Amino acid sequence: MKKFIEKELARLEASGLRRTLRDIDGPQGSSVIVNGKRMILLCSNDYLGLANHPLVKQAAIDAVSEYGFGAGASRLVSGNMEAHRMLEYRIARFKSTESALVFNSGYHANLGCITAIAGRDTAIFSDRLNHASIVDACLLSRAEVKRYPNRDVDSLERLLKKTRLKKRLIVTDGVFSMDGTIAPLPDIISLLERYNATLFIDDAHATGVLGASGRGTLEHFNISHQNIIQMGTLGKAFGAFGAFIAGDSDLIELLINKARPFIYTTALPPSVCAAASKAIDLVDSDPGLLMRLKERRKQLHDGLSGCGLDTMGSATPIIPILLKDARKTVEASCALMERGVFIQAIRPPTVPDGTSRLRATVTAGHSATEIDTVISAIKKVLSA
Repeated sequence: MKKFIEKELARLEASGLRRTLRDIDGPQGSSVIVNGKRMILLCSNDYLGLANHPLVKQAAIDAVSEYGFGAGASRLVSGNMEAHRMLEYRIARFKSTESALVFNSGYHANLGCITAIAGRDTAIFSDRLNHASIVDACLLSRAEVKRYPNRDVDSLERLLKKTRLKKRLIVTDGVFSMDGTIAPLPDIISLLERYNATLFIDDAHATGVLGASGRGTLEHFNISHQNIIQMGTLGKAFGAFGAFIAGDSDLIELLINKARPFIYTTALPPSVCAAASKAIDLVDSDPGLLMRLKERRKQLHDGLSGCGLDTMGSATPIIPILLKDARKTVEASCALMERGVFIQAIRPPTVPDGTSRLRATVTAGHSATEIDTVISAIKKVLSA
């Protein structure tokens, strides 16, 4: 095994695909300290700048004082704490669903829900660019899995027509995390009744970001439909940690009984739940958060597109810069760090071969001056 590991690491190094952890100091924000140098941070999913918000931090501190830190065990074993119940109530209101269930991560939520509702009697239709957690969940469900080209609804419909299984689940990211593009939900919704299907939306990168009040892709498109299950995360726009499934009360009851990552995992610390609840309150009470995010997103996108860079059709605060070659992308990321800008190089297997890119993410916490600095640095590095 040791020889295999050494050989595999050497292969990754030679192909420009070996990854390393980069240490930072200080909290998540518009800038962080890397190797003693302050850099503008454009690779965090803290879209609304809430991870270091004083009210979010205070909510966590107060909860530690009231509930202690750990939850002790899974909620089915050691009890259903108030902080978890309040967060789920808050999420259901935010997502306009009957109920919600909190999981420890988006990976847990996707794995738990998809494997609980799908099995050998189910046909799953999954977008090819769906998150890795969806891919794994589909495989573990033992369902018949059909993958369709990214956002290609015509191909999706052809696959739906061919299946003989009556239980059908369409699964898609709401926002594709490496491209910044949005799933064509109105067209997908039109297929649900026609083919007696249910839609599962991974809204991790849309919750708190899209829609007039940050409710996600359904609000963005003004969609309401009974055959939709929503997943969202608490560790991105809400600056906390964990995830959830939102849907009708029967679905949530089923997940409590069948979702293995929920049943067999110690629950989130109540302080994390309290912080997430406060973050949702802030999104509801401060529309300026979304407004600033949209302004900064437009500023960076227009600046990059204006100098001829390929942003891959991004329509969200995730703005990729397609460079194709993995080594070139890593070199560009390093050169930007020398100029005080921290943007990660994204390479295979996270993205397909030949599509390596810099992945910039804008937050409401960035200033207009910081975004101007970023645009200037990218122009200099990529024109060199």
